[in-house]
Parts: sequence; C-alpha cells; structure tokens
Amino acid sequence: MHILTHFFSHESALITDPTWIFFLVLVIILFAPLLLKRLHIPNIIGLILAGILVGKYGLNLLERDSSFELFGQVGIYYIMFLAGLELDMGSVARYGRKGAVFGALTFTIPFILGYLAGHVVLGFGVATSLMLSCILASHTLVAYPIVGNFGMGKHKAVVVSVLATAIATLAALLALALVVGSQDPEVDAWHWVRFTLACLTYFAVVFMALPRLGRWFLRRYNDSVTQYIFILAIVFLSAALASLAGLEGLLGAFLAGLVVSRLVPRTSPLMTRIEFVGNALFIPYFLIGVGMLIDVRVLLSDMHTLWIVGVMVVTATVGKLIPAILMGIIERSGWASIKVMFGLTNAHAAGALAIVMIGTDPSVNLMDSTVLNGAVMVILFSCIISSLATANGARDLALQDTDLEENRGSYHGKCLVSYSRPDTVENMTQLAILIRNPWITDSLMGLSVDLDAPTGQTTKMAGKRLLEEARNIAASADVHMMTMSRVSTNVASGILHTMRENEVGELIVSLSDRETGMPKQSLGNVIDNVLSGSHREVMAVRTIVPPGTWRQVIVAVPQKAEYEVGFLKWVEHVCRIGEQLDCRISYYAHQDTLPHLEAYMKQKHPNVRTEFQAMNHWSSFHALAQIVGPDQLMVIVSARRGFISYAPHLSSLPQQIATHFSHTNVMLLYPDQWGEPSETLSIFAPNGQAVKTLSPLSLKGGNQG
Repeated sequence: MHILTHFFSHESALITDPTWIFFLVLVIILFAPLLLKRLHIPNIIGLILAGILVGKYGLNLLERDSSFELFGQVGIYYIMFLAGLELDMGSVARYGRKGAVFGALTFTIPFILGYLAGHVVLGFGVATSLMLSCILASHTLVAYPIVGNFGMGKHKAVVVSVLATAIATLAALLALALVVGSQDPEVDAWHWVRFTLACLTYFAVVFMALPRLGRWFLRRYNDSVTQYIFILAIVFLSAALASLAGLEGLLGAFLAGLVVSRLVPRTSPLMTRIEFVGNALFIPYFLIGVGMLIDVRVLLSDMHTLWIVGVMVVTATVGKLIPAILMGIIERSGWASIKVMFGLTNAHAAGALAIVMIGTDPSVNLMDSTVLNGAVMVILFSCIISSLATANGARDLALQDTDLEENRGSYHGKCLVSYSRPDTVENMTQLAILIRNPWITDSLMGLSVDLDAPTGQTTKMAGKRLLEEARNIAASADVHMMTMSRVSTNVASGILHTMRENEVGELIVSLSDRETGMPKQSLGNVIDNVLSGSHREVMAVRTIVPPGTWRQVIVAVPQKAEYEVGFLKWVEHVCRIGEQLDCRISYYAHQDTLPHLEAYMKQKHPNVRTEFQAMNHWSSFHALAQIVGPDQLMVIVSARRGFISYAPHLSSLPQQIATHFSHTNVMLLYPDQWGEPSETLSIFAPNGQAVKTLSPLSLKGGNQG
C-alpha cells in the first residue's frame, strides 16, 4: 500500500503543454480501442480505463483541465443529441407508451432501492438518501454508440430505452430540485410556479420554434460547414435554454436531436459529418474525462468506504436490472432485448456527476467525500457493465433480425442518375441516396451523356464537372458513386445503353420545364424515348427545396396499380424516403388499391407514419394541388401505354403537372413493367398474407391480348 501511495503521489501533471496534451489524447483515442479489441472489450471501456491510467489518480500524466471539461460537456451532449436524432416520430408514436412504462419502472425502482440502501443500510439522513436515490434513478446513454455500430438504432428495445432515458432523467432532475428546494427556507410556492411556467415555455420554444428555424436555414444555405455549425448551435441553444428553465442541459440536447431529426436524413452528408465529428473527437474526450475522475485507490483505502461503494454499486445494478426484466416480461421480449434495455439504462455518468456536484456544493452540503467516492465508483462499474451488456445484446439482436433475403431487397439493379443541369445535381444526388438499395454493392451510379457534335469537347468537360460534383456529394454521405461519361448521337440512346450494360434497376432524370408547343402527353424527347425503350422504373424529378427539408410525401396512385410488376418496388422507394426523412406519407388511391398499400406498410415499414385516402376517380387528382406546399413532395404514379394500370387520362399528366404543380416538388414515377422472367409480384391482402402471385410474362401477355 505504501508503494502504491508513493507511486501515485505526483502533485502536478507531467504533461502541461497543450500540444502534447492533445497529441496524447489522440493517441489514446487511436490505440485504446485497437488494443482492447483483441480482448473483445468495447471501445467505451477502453477509453474510460485509459482515462484512469493517465489521470490524476493513475500515472498523473494529464490534468483534467478546462479543455476536458469543455470537450467532455460537448461529448455528453453529443451522445444525447445523437440518441434523439436517431429516433423518428413514427417510432415515438408507436413505442411512446411502452417507453413511458419503462421510464417509470427504471426511475421508480432504483429510486426506492436507493433510498432504502442509503437510509436503512448505510444510515444516511433522509435528504442525503434522497439525493442518492436521484443518482441511481438517473442514467446516461453512454453505451448508445455501441447500438449504432450494430445498426440497431431503430429496434424496439433501443427506442423504448431511449424514451425511458428522457423520462427517467427528467424525473430524477425534478426530484433533485424538490430535495434541494426543501433544504432552502427561501423557496416558496411561487418558486415552483415560476419553475413550471419556465419549463412549459421551454418546451414550446423547442418543439415549435426550433424546427421552423432549422427548416428555414437549411433551405437557404447548402454549404456543408455552415449546415453543421448551425445544427451544433441548435444543440447548445436547446441545452442552454433547458438550463435557464431549471432543467439539465442533457435533456435539452436530447430534445434538440428529436426536433431536428426530420431535417437530417439518415444517409445524408450532414448526418455523416455529425456522427463522424462526435465519434472521432467529442465523445472519446468525454469518456477519457470520466476516467480521469475515478480514483481506484478508494477500493483499497478502508473497509467502511469499500462497504459503501459495494452497496451503491450493487443497488445501482440491481435497480436497473429489475426494470429491464419486468419490461421484458411485459413485452414478452427475449433475453437479447432485455440485455440491451439493461445495458442502455444502467450506465451512470453525466447525470450522476451533475447530482453529486450539487450535493457536495457548500450551499447544499448533503454529501461528503465518501458518498462522492462511492458515486464515482458507480460510474466506473456501471459503464463497464453497461458496455458489456449492450454489446452482447445488440450483437444477438443483429443476428436475430438479419434476413439475408430481405437485405438484398426486392430487386438487384443499380440506381442510375442522369445529370444534365448544374442546378439539379445536389438535390438529385440526395434523392438517389435516399432511395437506393443499400444492400447492393455499388448501388449508385451517375451518368452524363454528351452529344457527338462539334461542340462535344466543351459539353464533355461540363458533364465531367457535374459528375465530379455528384461524386463528392455522395462521398460526403459515405456512399460510393460510380460515374460514367459517354458520347452518343442521342442522349436517350446513351442512357438506355448504360441501363442495359450495368443492370440498372431504376433511373432518376430531371423533369425539365415544358417548351412552348410541346404535346400535352410529352415529357420531352429524352424521357419519352427512355420510357419507350426500357421497362425499368423511371423517376422524372423536379425539386424546389432540398429533400432533407420535406415534411410530407403525397402519393397519387392510379387504379389497378397493384397489378404492375414494379408495384412493391416503387412503394419501397417511397417508404425509404419517408423513413430516412422521418416524414409522413399520404397515399391517395382507389379503394381496391389501398388495402395492398396498408398491408405492405404494416408488414415492412410499421414505424413510418402513413395515412390513406380513397381517390376512386382520377379527376380528384387536381384537388391535391391545393394541399401540396413547398415542403412536400408530390409523387404521381403513372404507367406506360398498354399496361394494366394505364388509362387515357394518364397521358395528359405532363401538361397537368406543368399547369397545377409548377411550383412544387414533383416526382412523376413510371414503375417497372414486364420485368424479367424470374421476377414475381405478390399481392398482399390487408392481413399481410400473399393472396395472389403474378408473373411479369403473364402480365405482358395479358396486356398484349
């Protein structure tokens, strides 16, 4: 013991130069996960242990100065922000009640056990025991990045745990405010009235003002750095306003993620930047800083302290395990879900630290150094247990929920984007990233067709610039885009040859403005020739605002659309847009078609918010123009002439779009037709069961007949 005390007796840190401090932190972030990966230990534990080693209570290489406090604060806000950002309103609506139940359990049970452990077992006073209850009832989503690594961010167990975190944290902070307020003789009823009004005002600002501000800004500024800084500013504005209202900034960061989730598509470049910066710098900084607070010598100091630490750690663990098991029994979930729920709600970090700092404040003075040491040990052991349980449970969930056949998607073709105008490159690329099949290697492809003409060299250089811009946009979203520039005597021929040579499953082209004197059924020579020369899905698109700011997708579906070969394929594309943007999808279709749409949404995309309206007569289609605004996408499903869902009135769609939808975001969609001999279409009944299977060849023969 004497040797250990001598070894850890440095009064000042060995490294004080800012450059060397930052270098050492980067080395830790780089190598700690790599070293512990061989031992199958989660990265989070490695960073915390590294913080213990280099901190004041370890080798004393670094001092936990203001930089660790600043970056650590940003890091924990980042974790809560990402948790809110991963949620979508459909999941919140679907699992909100279950999240509330789990939140009540994971707050109440640890709170009661914490009070009994403090007052009965350890002999603390009532106020100190209640403070201990608040520490054990709150928790922090330290292990949430592990869930993201396994792609389980939208699993029911994860969504329920994240919602429970918000509820338990809010309840713990409110309980803390009551405990501290009861110790202050100057706190009266008017204080609580002001506190309630401040909270209500804060929630109104966050849920009403911030989304409008975000949508306004992101529509007008598309610079990547500017957008990222703006989102980060929103996070800290929400956190600061929460603190002003008397709440904890953690809750503000979580709510910021929730309200801007609709503005940041899951596969967008902006989302990639947000996750990259947080996971590369801020979150590791926070975890290292947590480790630097932990003094492992407490475990070797005396038996009384060890007894207090042991009681607090066991109570904290059991208090979070019981709610997870009860929730698993209520929902009849497997052990994998229980482990994830326990892992996500077991870690005590930022919330516990905030409560401990308040309790040890001289003006409050409800906790001594012994309780402080016990709380820090709870942080250490809970983070380790939480990381191990979450990693184990998330891995099991990923194995259970992976369906290789579903992952390959309903088709095996690439998504081809044909670029012709500089002003459409960014929005068309973002749209293609949303709808592409992520399970297909090199699923995104860009094309520029240049005419074989005397001015070909100039247009070829312009086309290459368009492709380079598109490739950079895709790369910023961590999506690889293949690009091809080809010369042809006819643009449509160049597109069709590319589609055949590269197994293209769908094509996105720009919906150009109509020229004077153009026939009402014509979309222009290029699109008309592509439609007649290919049976694959074609989407002619015109975007007014960036896809990330769309709030709703309105889909007009013709009668008998469910009998086309590409029915499920285009529905899946629409669902991906709604799912990625967390926006509502409104289907307007014939009453015979609606059950098939409802069954597919219920079976494949139950978390996407949808509504279904009967539109038995296509004449009602014009009325949709009155409800479509600049923040909505109007998807109009059509059909090629001679196929089952084709009707004469569909031929005038190009003119109708120019007349009634000239100032809206429009996608005119022509689904797959004929298809390949091996493809089939299952028609779903309202109960989700396939009741009829049609082959493309039979459809083709029927149409020709």
